[in-house]
Order: sequence, then C-alpha cells, then structure tokens
Amino acid sequence: MTTENGFFVHRVAVIGLGLIGCSWVKGLRAQGGVGEVVGFDRNLDSMELACETGIIDRYATSPGAAVADADLVIVSVPILSVRPVLQALSASLPQHAVITDVGSVKGSVAADVKAVFGAGFGRFILGHPIAGSERSGVAAADEHLYCRHKVIITTEAHTDNTALQLVMQAWQAVGADVEIMSVGHHDEVLAATSHLPHLLAYSLVDTLANNHENKEIFNYAAGGFRDFTRIAASSPEMWRDIFTANREQLLATLDLFNKDLLQLREAIVQNDTTTLMGVLTRAKAARDHFSNILARRAFVEPMKTSSLSYLVQPAKCLSGTFRVPGDKSISHRSIMLGSLANGVTEVSGFLEGEDSLATLQAFRDMGVVIEGPHRGRVTIHGVGLHGLKAPANALYVGNSGTSIRLLSGLLAGQSFDVEMSGDESLSKRPMGRVADPLRQMGAIVETEEGGRPPLKIKGNQALKGIHYVLPMASAQVKSCVLLAGLYAEGSTSVTEPAPTRDHTERMLKGFGYDVQVDGSTVTIQSGGELTATSIDVPADISSTAFYMVGASIAPGSDITLQHVGINPTRIGVINILRAMGGNIEVMNEREVGGEPVADIRVRSAQLKGIHIPEDQVPLAIDEFPAIFIAAACAEGETILTGAEELRVKESDRIQSMVDGLNSLGVAAQGTADGAIIPGFGPEGSFGAGVIASHGDHRIAMSFSMASLRADAAIVIHDCANVATSFPGYVELANSTGLQLQIQGDVGGD
Repeated sequence: MTTENGFFVHRVAVIGLGLIGCSWVKGLRAQGGVGEVVGFDRNLDSMELACETGIIDRYATSPGAAVADADLVIVSVPILSVRPVLQALSASLPQHAVITDVGSVKGSVAADVKAVFGAGFGRFILGHPIAGSERSGVAAADEHLYCRHKVIITTEAHTDNTALQLVMQAWQAVGADVEIMSVGHHDEVLAATSHLPHLLAYSLVDTLANNHENKEIFNYAAGGFRDFTRIAASSPEMWRDIFTANREQLLATLDLFNKDLLQLREAIVQNDTTTLMGVLTRAKAARDHFSNILARRAFVEPMKTSSLSYLVQPAKCLSGTFRVPGDKSISHRSIMLGSLANGVTEVSGFLEGEDSLATLQAFRDMGVVIEGPHRGRVTIHGVGLHGLKAPANALYVGNSGTSIRLLSGLLAGQSFDVEMSGDESLSKRPMGRVADPLRQMGAIVETEEGGRPPLKIKGNQALKGIHYVLPMASAQVKSCVLLAGLYAEGSTSVTEPAPTRDHTERMLKGFGYDVQVDGSTVTIQSGGELTATSIDVPADISSTAFYMVGASIAPGSDITLQHVGINPTRIGVINILRAMGGNIEVMNEREVGGEPVADIRVRSAQLKGIHIPEDQVPLAIDEFPAIFIAAACAEGETILTGAEELRVKESDRIQSMVDGLNSLGVAAQGTADGAIIPGFGPEGSFGAGVIASHGDHRIAMSFSMASLRADAAIVIHDCANVATSFPGYVELANSTGLQLQIQGDVGGD
C-alpha cells in the first residue's frame, strides 16, 4: 500500500513522542504510507499511550534501539536536546537511513549534525513544519495537522538529493506544502514572525503580572489582550531553548523592534498624529495582506487563481440606474500626486481595485501616510516632491501597467535606488517605451531581456529636460516623461501623434502645477510645487463601456450610468457606438475637480458595421474588447485599423478577442493593427463556447456581455484579474440583468 503520491517507507523511528512527530506518523499511517513505526520518549507514559492509540507499533528503551532498523528517523525533541539525541543514536543509525527534524531553528541543528556526523553528512534533512496546536502531547496528535500548511526544508551544499526527495514526499503525503529555503534565511524569517512575537507575549504578561494592579488588569482584559498573549501559554522550556538557539537572529530583530518602538513612543510624546497614523495604517495594510495570503487571495502577490471562471447563461436585457466604480486612471494619479504634494489631499470615489491598491501600497512602502481606502475615501498626507523614502524591498505592482510606467517617471528623479516587479502577466509587457525616453533624460534604467520587468532604477541621477516625440500614441508614456520632468533641469515637453487621455495634465493643474498645452505638445518646467487638494474620482468610462455595449445589443435594454467621467480624450467608445447607430444620451454635464462628468442613458439599438475612424482609436484604446462584441452583433462588417497597441496590453487583445469570437461562431479575423469582424445582425446570436481570457480583465467582462445575445451558456476562464479594475463586477452585472456565476474549474480548455 502507498499514499496517493506513491510514498511508502517500511520502518519509521520517531524520537520524541509529542504533537509534531506523532501527528506526522499518524497522517502517514492514515494514508497507507508506512509499514512499522517505532517510538522512543523519555516519558514511559507517552510511549505506552502512543502504542495504545496505534500511533506507534512498539517502543524502544533508547534512541539507538529505536533507529536500529529504521529507513526514516524523525527527531522531534526540544532544540537544545537535539545534539544529545544524535549522539545517542549515531552508532546505531543504519547506513541507508534518512534522518530529519522538526525544530524551528535550523542553524543550531545544522551545527549539531556537523558535530556528531561530520561536515559532509548529507542524509540529515533539516525540516520545520509551520503548524501546531494549543494542545500538546500524544493525545493531541492529529492526522490532518499538516494539511495545506507550509513545511520549510532547509538545504545545504552537501544535502543528499535522494534523502531530500524522501523527506519531501513524506511531508507531501500528509497534505503539506513543502518549500525550500536556506538555513540562514529560515532563522532570520522565523525570528521575526514567530520567535519575537512569543518573546513579546511572555514579556508583556510578565510585566503586567508584576504590576501591583495586576488583578484589575487581568479582570478587565479584553479580547485583544487575550489574543496577543495566548501564545504565552506555550511550553516555557521549549521557548527557552528556541530563544537560546536562535540568539543572534532574535537579538537583531529585537533591536530593530526596540528602535521602532522608541520612535513610536516619541511620536506619542510629541503628539505627532501623522507619524502615529503612518505606523497604524502601514501595520493594518501589512496585516490585511498577511490575511489575504493565508486565505490564498490576491493582492500584492502573484495571482495564482487562474481556475476562477465565469459561467454565463443567456440573458435578455439590461435595466436600472447605477454607478460603476471610480476611474482607474484618475485613482492612480490621485495617489501619486497627492503623495508628492505639500499638505493633506482628500480623495473620494477612489477605485478599490487591485491595480489602484498596488499604487497605493507602493507609496506606503515609500513612507507616505495614507488613510483608507474606506468606501472610496482616501486621505493622503503628502510628503512633497522630495519627501519619498527608499522602500525596504522591491515595489510590487501586480498586474498594473499604469503603476509601473508612471512610477518609472517619478522614481527616475529620486535620490534612492528602487526595483519594481509585477505578476506573470505584467512581466511579459514591454517597458522599453518608458525606459528609452527616461534614459535620454539621464536616468539609469535596467530591464530584463526584451525590455521586460522587473525594472531597476538608479537614484541620484541629474535628469535633464527633453522634447520627446511619441512614436506611438500612449498616455502612459506621455505621463511617465512629464512626471520625470518634475525632477529634470529645464523644461520637458511631449508631442503626441494623436490625442490621448490627459488626466495627468489636468491633475497637475489641479494641484497647482503649471502645465502648458500647445496643440499636441505638453510642456512643464521643473522647480514648482504641488499643493494638496480634494479630488472626486468620477465613474470609470472604461468600466461603463461594457454596460454601454450590453444595453446597445440587447433588445429592450434601458440603463442610466451615473457620474461618468467624459474627459474628451476618453469618449471614443461613445463616439464609435453612436457612429454604429447606438442610442446614447449624455445628460447632466458638469465639471468636478477639473474633470468633466455626466450621466449617460443607453437604450437598445440596431447597430451597423463601420470602418472605425482611426482618430477615435486612441480615445477608446481600452474599450475595444467591448466594442468587438458590439461589432459582432451589428449588421454588416466592422473594420478596425491603427490599433497595434492592443497587441501589448494585459494580453494580445486583438488575438484574444478574435479567438473568443471564433469560438462563439463569429468568423472574425485579426490583422497586424486591428481586426475585421463580420456582424450577424438583428437575427443572429452567439453560440456556446469556452473563452480563454488570458488573465485579461477586459476580455473576461466583454465576453460576459455577449450572453445578452447568446443562445447557450458561455464559459470564460481565468477571470481573477477582473478585480484589478472592477471590484464587485459580478454582483452589479447580475443586479442589472446578467446571469453570471463564479465557478472553479468548470471544464474546457
């Protein structure tokens, strides 16, 4: 008999019959992965109980006797007892036996192994399961203890690979997730995440217990005190040994904590509420991130939930009056410029999506105090143009191309070095388009092969203003160069071949910075300052585009989209749909914070195919996935040209949409810079199909709207990234008329 992963070992010896070792062999037994288990413990009662409960088959009177015929030896004793145990069993250890431990300090165990077995002994595998329980001993053994918990294995240069594979398979057989780490890195990480918290818990309880008012303190202790000090109920002997064994790493972490604690004390003494709020907001964000990791959710970690799929049933029409989330482009820029302004900037309507949150976190990592977001409200305590601090680690921006490209411009002018990275999708996207003009300005920017992320930007470079002619219309590149111009000597100007969104220019003016616009050229001078202001982020026209298309193609639809940003550089989708015959009414136009907004009413209409004017392409570059769906429902052929930028978005959007339309029965064809889409007209419909969104949020949402003209269910794979731009999309879509379900793996390619 073997486990599901094919693991089986004939004889296991367990030295130390506590929770950790007993749970491991109990799990192996339950999975059929072990023949005989022999145990040893200094406590006779523990050995007898382990036999009675079937955890072990028999017990030995010494460590040497226990391991005499073993294939795998598990040493599960306190850290400072490891060396005496190894000395006691060394003479009896079979030549083929693999030995491993479960301790939370690896450096001391590695030294013990070297002292007992010699420097080149490779059959000892240093292991540490990140799991436990408030209960201890044989009676607490749980065969499921390690299921979906991490086990860290630390390897050395002389580690035997066969022995390593045996131990890894033994952990995987009980459901553990095994990770490899160096000995030093393990002890450094555990000092911070486990050893220091235990030390502080013991210390706090001891301090309060010696207080003359300790009775009142403990009588009125609330849940927070109980939660924090719960770990002080652990074994004092075990933790004494751990603190001793990991002394150097623990002291280094304790010194760092003491330094920050003194700074926090000084902030309270000085009534420095901004510094205090900075500590609290950064800590909350870090704790929320930690919770997300534990829950296997995504934010500021690579998205690995590609199995998240949409199952969309045929729907009839859209109806209702509603507001979609805030504009992503403006949300990004509000954080960036608010952070660099003097004073406190208040933002409302902020988009709480993955991309915008990545930008927010990046500025927190660079020392900016940011409160929120809470229901779209964010308070930014600006540090001025030269107040950013070097982040402790590389800035991770997830899937956000806007974040990494605009930040490149800002960071090129800083005094510190910085690295930016992203998820798998972002790591495939070209960054040469921003790196090239920044290098012309004197920045030192390093990229991976092919100009891909991560980006490494060297600080303390004297930037000089340039006049840059964009080779391709791109608001992100334009904004990158202008933001670098804030730090460059002289003037910086950008000329674009076609109009692109001008949110950066508008917002710079809103923060009091002089920006000159002369036709297609934008110019700024360095030496100015940004002054804090209030920003009301309008609803994102890119997000409304899905509903505009959905209401246009579905007979009987009538919707009103509230407070939509109608910046003239963004209204291409309205112009194109109107040119196709769309029934779109723009109402209640007004200006909010320098940005024009309006309510938009959309009713169903019979669309006709057109050759999309190329001057509208830059004004609708992010909305084309939705427009492709409208074109497929139109009468006649729609031709798109001049849109080669679509091939280097989150996915190759031309190919992604053409492939998806083909799978639904539409004979669309891709071209180098666009597509040809034959519409099926008023009598046609989409067929059943399986769509690969390639992790592109706009592809996923566009094909969900196709269900309004479908005669069968549509499955859309890899939809996790919808959260990057449209949190709550599924709930809103269903409330307005779609029939969309979130599923795991629903089949298909």
